[in-house]
Amino acid sequence: MQGNNARTICLSAVLMAIICVATMAIQIPIPLGYAHLGDCMVLLSAVFLDLKYAVIAAATGSMLADFVTGFVVWCAPTFIIKGMMVVIYVHVVRKTDNIAAASCMALLFMVAGYTITGGLLYGGLLVGLASAPGLLLKAALNMVLFLFLAKYLTPIVKKIGGTK
Repeated sequence: MQGNNARTICLSAVLMAIICVATMAIQIPIPLGYAHLGDCMVLLSAVFLDLKYAVIAAATGSMLADFVTGFVVWCAPTFIIKGMMVVIYVHVVRKTDNIAAASCMALLFMVAGYTITGGLLYGGLLVGLASAPGLLLKAALNMVLFLFLAKYLTPIVKKIGGTK
């Protein structure tokens, strides 16, 4: 999608809300936080929106979920990490045309970002590393769901004229 038109803004807002709800709806506790399905939707925003709108939807929707669920200390790191996930995904897709590789790279960045941030916030890298297994499992689940949804939703959204 190009430009600042009503369709782009509305789709951005809808994806932002979906990301927030997907992050909040199912929360599985892991050390230093929770696992969720929001990352799948973060990646879908990169498929359906231009880069700047996808970054805004992903970063803001994810940050709002942290705020609403009481993980306020994570709001700024989440905003940065989720925005960068989109940037990495788009960059890798443009270079390789491989959505599996792009989603893997973006999700590995997410794992590293939250592991390092957890260490900084809670007193050391070993503390941050405690969350890595849960984050890796969350990343794998989100990647599988993303690849499935991207395959089946992209043609539908293209048909109604809602993608880039």
